Amino acid sequence: MESRDADRKAWMGLLAKAPPGRAAGLLDAAMARPDFAWLRAPETGSVMVRGRAGATGAPFNLGEMTVTRCSLRLGCGTVGHAYLQGRSKPDAEAAALIDALMQTDRAGALQAAVLGPLAAERAEARRARASKAAATKVDFFTMVRGED
Repeated sequence: MESRDADRKAWMGLLAKAPPGRAAGLLDAAMARPDFAWLRAPETGSVMVRGRAGATGAPFNLGEMTVTRCSLRLGCGTVGHAYLQGRSKPDAEAAALIDALMQTDRAGALQAAVLGPLAAERAEARRARASKAAATKVDFFTMVRGED
């Protein structure tokens, strides 16, 4: 059960961080969207983002962030949820559909056609960002003075 929860957490995080329209495009290229019923149609709201000074200090309210959420049920009864940053209702729908489909026998096909490419693109973006940051790294050193 813990492994299944960890896997779901991983794909939900990947979908939440996908570039706008990318998950929907990959899903549509992979398969026809199945019929579903809304449990909660896409709606946009805001959530409070909290931070901690030095990552360990007392929590404080950093500010609000816009999110879009939805929930749906496939014909087979599987439920999918999505919470995404921003106002894109089509992206939230696609993420909820992928979440629901990943809990069915189509999980392998979706892993290869949608989640695999998203993970590879995310890893490449992180490598490019790290490379760009490394290019600006400054190494400081201390010279020893003779008086010490």
